[in-house]
Amino acid sequence: MSCCKKDVAAVMQQAFDLHKDNKDGANASYIPFLASVPSDLCGLAFVSVTGEIVKIQDVDYKYAIESISKIMTLGLALEQSGADAIHSKVGAEPTGLPFNSVMALELHNGKPLTPLVNAGAMATVSLIEADDKEQRWQKILAFQSALAGTNIEFSEDVNQSEQTTNAHNRAIALLLESSNRIYSDPLEACDVYTRQCSTLFNTVELATVGATYANGGKNPISGQQLVSPENASHILAEMMIEGLYDTSGDWAYDVGLPGKSGVGGGLVTIIPNVGALASFSPRIDQFGNSVRGQLMIKYVAQTMSWNLFNSKQH
Repeated sequence: MSCCKKDVAAVMQQAFDLHKDNKDGANASYIPFLASVPSDLCGLAFVSVTGEIVKIQDVDYKYAIESISKIMTLGLALEQSGADAIHSKVGAEPTGLPFNSVMALELHNGKPLTPLVNAGAMATVSLIEADDKEQRWQKILAFQSALAGTNIEFSEDVNQSEQTTNAHNRAIALLLESSNRIYSDPLEACDVYTRQCSTLFNTVELATVGATYANGGKNPISGQQLVSPENASHILAEMMIEGLYDTSGDWAYDVGLPGKSGVGGGLVTIIPNVGALASFSPRIDQFGNSVRGQLMIKYVAQTMSWNLFNSKQH
């Protein structure tokens, strides 16, 4: 697969024009900060593995990264401990259940099946090598900044909004502890996980994270090698399996690219060796995925023939 910046820009503009006025979905209402974001914001960005950037509309607006943070902390954990160690403790299987499910743990002897659902994400946080909670958090924040190629801001407003509504996640952390599947103090892991979801990204920064993973772990803007090519491939596999919550299978079927969404309205999709598309629109569907984001990225990916499963007759 390849791309021409001019072609990608034209197709992205078509996608934006087609779907920018879609009113389906609604802001996440269970986190007060997310409910307050203007619903009609919409942005689309592309960053190539050579550092070319395409920007459309509200790409400078900063929003809560939420669950997309999971692919970043996973990258740090893989680099610190290695793929085998992480995989043995946090699996790589779809749960078939909502991202905050307790039942998935009960059905599998307390072992989280994937780092891209809340239980697995908190277990992954607990595996980050650090002397204490604050050092663990600072390492995660620094890694987010390195992936984005800029200093990423932590929002205390988002964090407080999240902390007041995360009783369910605290319960999951304690359940993990009861099965010996969390590797630091469980409530500290939950706290750091909540903080990592409370950082602010714009859409170009999110696309840069995706382009880093598309580029074998090397940030195309800074030139810094942040994860190994092998670990980048593991992250993309996890994204294909569970990146869009309960609709990950449909995304693989229709789009054929690794993606990761967040209930804040962000969505990043990775085209290996080409680049990454990122979108922002806070109207989400019942599964937590941006409605406009899915439509725009699906249009671009299909028009550009970026599906990884495309094959040709010989």
